[in-house]
Amino acid sequence: MTLETLKDTKRPTNRATDTDRHVGVRIRERRIMLGLSQQQMADLIGVTYQQAHKYERGINRISAGRLFEISQVLGVPIGYFFEGLENQRSPELSARQRMCLELARNFTSIGNERHQEALSHLARVLAAEI
Repeated sequence: MTLETLKDTKRPTNRATDTDRHVGVRIRERRIMLGLSQQQMADLIGVTYQQAHKYERGINRISAGRLFEISQVLGVPIGYFFEGLENQRSPELSARQRMCLELARNFTSIGNERHQEALSHLARVLAAEI
């Protein structure tokens, strides 16, 4: 590539991209699955609540080091945040995805382990009826 070719290529801006929004959605999904609030997540990665919120909305880009830290806190490999990116069209969650996230959040809020086990068993029985 020549210097002139490099000058003609479109340079990335500091604005968030669809990729940034996709990564933010994946962070939010995983955080909710683990039953963490945005404030708890922010505390664990050492940023303000507002910064964590901006990461999840894809408003602010996440550095490689911060993404690694987030992956450690959420217990997933970094590749998790990019899964589905190649065929993603919209970062908005479907009604079914929202329902699944709400179910996961509510499940982790159940303090009684026996109640969690009972609900898990009920879900297995209902799923087997298909």
